[in-house]
Amino acid sequence: MKQQTLAMAADQGDGYEQYRKLTKRDTFLATMEQIVPWQELCSVIEPHYPKAGNGRPPIGLERMLRMYFVQHWFNLADEACEEALLDSTALRRFVGIDLGRERVPDGTTLLKFRRLLEKHKLGEALFAKVGEVLQARGMKVGTGTIVDATIIGAPSSTKNADKQRDPEMHQTRKGQQWYFGMKMHIGVDSRTGLAHSAVVTAANVHDKHPLPELLHGNEQRVYGDSAYASQRALIESKAPQTKDFTNQRVRRDGEIDEVERSKNHNKSKVRARVEHVFAVVKRLWGFAKVRYRGLAKNATRSFVVLGLANIYLARQRLAA
Repeated sequence: MKQQTLAMAADQGDGYEQYRKLTKRDTFLATMEQIVPWQELCSVIEPHYPKAGNGRPPIGLERMLRMYFVQHWFNLADEACEEALLDSTALRRFVGIDLGRERVPDGTTLLKFRRLLEKHKLGEALFAKVGEVLQARGMKVGTGTIVDATIIGAPSSTKNADKQRDPEMHQTRKGQQWYFGMKMHIGVDSRTGLAHSAVVTAANVHDKHPLPELLHGNEQRVYGDSAYASQRALIESKAPQTKDFTNQRVRRDGEIDEVERSKNHNKSKVRARVEHVFAVVKRLWGFAKVRYRGLAKNATRSFVVLGLANIYLARQRLAA
């Protein structure tokens, strides 16, 4: 065991901060330290991670994974994540950095780690591994699925080197408002409220098109908003035994069908659980706008944050 330096002792607060009070960040990081399955997630990346050889030894895999998760939880750019670690003792404790002995991994190192995950599509693999861990802990995927999609905005400005917007992003209209960016489509278990499938597309792709990819095939009920109305054939192409519980349109010939409206209200009591996932991803962790150009990079981020959102939403079960 290495001897603790004064810098690490100060970060740990070993008798130096008598009146320090735990912050919400401290509490959050302590919770995630306990419930994130570090060993299982590292095993997904380890076959692709650089090995020690004749050159400079790579930074520990778990340390880089922790730094990568910090970047997502606090919505930080690569350089901003490096500066946050230099500034915050709570973040350094979580990542395990002793400034008296070593430097904080710089933004370029984090960039290379991100590109490694993107190259080998490890975002999807991490999302799948989280699902396996949760099922092993007793959170089985049930027979009801809620489908929904949300728009993730992208910069619409052309004031850049290419003098054009991201060609892989597109615009769409929601209500009377136009949006430019991509869509995150998810399938959520109606019992646990956890995402079990996801698809990332440009914003102009209609919600119904990825629908079969959001179902696992053993559903007995499928819930969704009116964007999925009248898609029974599409649903049954993946889940033949399911019943269509998507919200149907209530206005016919200028009149409102109160019976159908009441049915939609009851369905929405279940369907609303999908919004918990979006609330964590977009509101709590700030993924309401893309940070990178292209769908592939943002798809990797989407899968990772969905996996982390599942862990966060299941935190009470995992901590038990």
